[in-house]
Amino acid sequence: MALAIFDLDNTLLAGDSDYLWGLFLAEEGIVNREEYERENERFYREYKEGRLDIQEFMRFALRVLKDHEPEDLLRWRERFVREKIEPIVPTAAMALVERHRAAGDTLMIITATNAFVTAPIAAHFGIPHLIASIPEEQEGRFTGQLAGTPAFQAGKVERLRQWLATEGGDLAGSHFYSDSHNDIPLLEQVERPVAVDPDAILARHALARGWPIISLRGGDAV
Repeated sequence: MALAIFDLDNTLLAGDSDYLWGLFLAEEGIVNREEYERENERFYREYKEGRLDIQEFMRFALRVLKDHEPEDLLRWRERFVREKIEPIVPTAAMALVERHRAAGDTLMIITATNAFVTAPIAAHFGIPHLIASIPEEQEGRFTGQLAGTPAFQAGKVERLRQWLATEGGDLAGSHFYSDSHNDIPLLEQVERPVAVDPDAILARHALARGWPIISLRGGDAV
């Protein structure tokens, strides 16, 4: 079966789950609002500009997991998905996923956003395979550190290759949908790269390479 791979933030979602998780934490008073929003904005800007230090960002993003009890984190995450994520799932994104499901494709989300945040979002889409940055755990608690290679830029290619080696699959007939120029390394690897509501850099690259460009922000997926 062919792989249908989806980036998550600003691709299947009409927004960024990592950024919105930070806003949710700040709004709830779980973190210092002024400090967290300032840093959250900075990292999001650097991501869009293609100059994000992923290790620095992960230390920032995972600190809150270390500082709180797992049961509190799970309770907050449930509300976060309901209040912040479900409203930004475009109908066309769900339709695209269902089209690939009906075709018998193997569905996967691959995202730099950590697995604690993204696992319930993948479940909401009914997508069984998730490659995400992994928060380290010890004795049932998060350490605040990253485990393994973050699923970011070339790291997405590395992590996917590891998954394929384990599962015995390949990229024959594969699709990858993404909005971001940060994903060009993986877009170049699949048979059918698709730019989705792309940023300016990816839009230029897609045009030069003859890749399809679609929008999931309204109407039906192309």
